[in-house]
Amino acid sequence: MESLARYLMLGGIILLLVGGGVFLAAKFGFPLGRLPGDIRVEGENGSFYFPLTSSILVSVLLTILLNIISRFIQK
Repeated sequence: MESLARYLMLGGIILLLVGGGVFLAAKFGFPLGRLPGDIRVEGENGSFYFPLTSSILVSVLLTILLNIISRFIQK
């Protein structure tokens, strides 16, 4: 049970850091969600938006971050 609590706290800290990073990126004008390659289709009756490039960028950054964290935990 103790290890589960530790992982939950670590996950919460990671979510807090990611949320803070997204907040700061928006505050400083980083165009997350408006990058080239993000798909936006607007019509008369509605619109469709799929942030493809932004999703790939966030995925790559999180993969790098989690790999670094896992290497520190294993030592």
